[in-house]
Amino acid sequence: MFKEIRNRYIRYAVIIIYSLIMLICAVEVNFLWLFGYSPTSRDISKPIQSIASEVYTADSVLIGRYFEEDRSPVPYDSISPDVVNALIATEDIRFFKHHGVDFWAIFSSIVSTAQGDRRGGSTITQQLAKNLYRTRYNQSIGLLGEIPGVHILVVKFKEWMTAYKLESQYTKKEIITMYLNTVSFSNNAYGIKTVARRYFSKEAGDLTAAEAAVLIGMLKGTTLYNPIRNPDRSQERRNVVLTQMHKAGFLSDITYNDAKNAALGLRPGEIDELGSGDSYLRTAVERWLVSWCEENGYDIYVDGLKIYTTIDSRVQQHAEDAVSEQMKPLQQRLENAWQGEQPWRDAEGNVIDGFLEKLAERTPYYQQLVEKYADNRDSIYYYLNLPKTMEVFTWEGPKEVHYSTLDSLAHYATMLNAGLMSMDPYNGEIKAWVGGINHHYYKYDHVFQSKRQAGSTFKPFAYLAALEAGKSPCDKYTDKFVRIVYTENGEEKIWEPKNADWVFSGREMSLRWAMGRSVNSITAQITEEVGWDKVVDAAHRCGITSPLASVPSVSLGSNDVSVFEMVNAYATFMNRGRRVEPVLVSKIVDYHGKTVATFKTTASQAISEEVAWLMGYMLRGSMEEPEGTSQGLWEWDLWKNNNQIGGKTGTSSDYVDGWYMGVTKDLVTGVWIGCDERSIHFRNSQTGEGSRTALPVFGRFMERVYHDDSLAYGYGPFPDATVAITRKYNCPSPRTPRPDSLSLDSLAPLRLPDTPLEIPTDIEEIEKQLEIVAPTPPENRTE
Repeated sequence: MFKEIRNRYIRYAVIIIYSLIMLICAVEVNFLWLFGYSPTSRDISKPIQSIASEVYTADSVLIGRYFEEDRSPVPYDSISPDVVNALIATEDIRFFKHHGVDFWAIFSSIVSTAQGDRRGGSTITQQLAKNLYRTRYNQSIGLLGEIPGVHILVVKFKEWMTAYKLESQYTKKEIITMYLNTVSFSNNAYGIKTVARRYFSKEAGDLTAAEAAVLIGMLKGTTLYNPIRNPDRSQERRNVVLTQMHKAGFLSDITYNDAKNAALGLRPGEIDELGSGDSYLRTAVERWLVSWCEENGYDIYVDGLKIYTTIDSRVQQHAEDAVSEQMKPLQQRLENAWQGEQPWRDAEGNVIDGFLEKLAERTPYYQQLVEKYADNRDSIYYYLNLPKTMEVFTWEGPKEVHYSTLDSLAHYATMLNAGLMSMDPYNGEIKAWVGGINHHYYKYDHVFQSKRQAGSTFKPFAYLAALEAGKSPCDKYTDKFVRIVYTENGEEKIWEPKNADWVFSGREMSLRWAMGRSVNSITAQITEEVGWDKVVDAAHRCGITSPLASVPSVSLGSNDVSVFEMVNAYATFMNRGRRVEPVLVSKIVDYHGKTVATFKTTASQAISEEVAWLMGYMLRGSMEEPEGTSQGLWEWDLWKNNNQIGGKTGTSSDYVDGWYMGVTKDLVTGVWIGCDERSIHFRNSQTGEGSRTALPVFGRFMERVYHDDSLAYGYGPFPDATVAITRKYNCPSPRTPRPDSLSLDSLAPLRLPDTPLEIPTDIEEIEKQLEIVAPTPPENRTE
């Protein structure tokens, strides 16, 4: 049909145009699968970008990010003009003059390359097409792309076509904004906002000409010109970019000279840490949102969500600081206890044979050795014992050591770990979450994932069951030997609980005194009286979700529970008996700023208001009753403005786990301390009881919270009862200690009467005039 065109030049032109149209159509439809995928008009109108989601505290502090590609897009107006100018000057000086493909630049690059000066001819729009649509990935090239030499022609042609489509759909400003938001700066950093934070701790709009030149200069070789790895090369490349900006008229002579002579001025930010996953909070939020994302069709790794938590950044920081400050001396105490000895012991105190080897068998490295050496134990254990240089965590900072794999396992197994959670008991908002001592080295979350024996922190549920059975805090029981015979799984068993000091005083005590002093024998008596099934039921109603073995020892914390559960359950006491569901995420905002989800707690009446108030009063007994287990808190500055604190210490068998559950008028806080391996623990009560491990963490945490004037958490008494209290509860316990309990510690509370003593000679008169009282807050105590 072309023969009818007599002018051969016109005929050739028509043939070329026709062939080009046919080629474009063939490429568009991927004719015979020769060309691979090409972006459609719909793809162009809605370019797919993988956008990082961000996690914020309730006070809008960024605490974590989720991403497949670390990218946070920003609008054009939020990008420094120096960044735009640097990009145009170095990558596409004719950007505002072409329509996606610059044939003059292509011709120039061919000539320059032929002369030995390789230059690229791709425009910013073409590079955007490559970034957005992965034009150089195998799935995009088709069958022709498999032919050497033809591959690049197919790719380039499709990039030209896509560039024209982009230019027809978007303005130049929109194109350059999309480019700066999608371009890779290596190390999984995408976009100008991310890289500005990473290298200069700045927003993209605040970058100077010199800083913009550093970042744009990286695009020529993100590793070669990385300012941290290769500062000299980076500075050299920066100056090349500045020169191009100056030639293009974007910089004055003065600005150019100042920028060229300036130091790199790096201020690396924490964006690596925020995105690396090394955060218990970040991981907890991710776990929290799994089901929500599945139900609502979101992916937090690509959808650019803003996730707002209930965490208060200041409270969180106080919690993290309290844990780190107290754990260092606790770790030293544990090491001193076992100095020169192997700490992994069985229930009889014997060293566990093959302990480290069994730990090694759980590691991926061991499995690799098994596969490589066909289960040859000699070869496997040779490499397990082979020393190598590595970095390990210590409380003095990361330490370079020459350890074998077994040495490393011994080091980490003997490190104490911790879990702390603090929650508003009235609305369920979690204010602090410390899942461990260092997420980089210990991934296991000791707030939610870890479950350990609660020890005496579980006793309040027995006293709750007693109150629900009609008893009052003033009802009295005798501290005496108890023998309980019961049947478990058809087998008759006997339980004879001992007190912590292995002594039965024979004294009559109120329930409040017994709970405050944590007397095992009385707890066992009331458990037998009300029934251990009732204790289990009370615990479950308050918020314990773990399965509980219904046995007499349940009240002494023989079951494994989490810090999360215990905080939730204790919150029920403070919230007038209403159990609330803890809330970690308050709302989620999508990439366009629309709130797509809000989260509020749900509440249900678990126990009566009267019983709940009495339980709060009972918990104060550990501070206010004689020899209360919480009285170590006098050491901390917690006792102003008639402040009241209730709490319960807990220690599991052999001092494996140390607990403290503390309640104030505003917060419920749980702390757990122990080693991940239960066979490693303290040796005696003086070093390993919860009152000496977990309680100091709580004390330090609350002291920091109270001293922070920016927080609304102040000193003060517990809320007054909102219902009539029909049971007797105000029954002061006697203050005279038994003779065999006198020690230097017990003599500390002794003080003389306020009136002068007349010194009698009669011994009986001396005894009458001496007054022995319980400890009082520091500001009221007579020195």
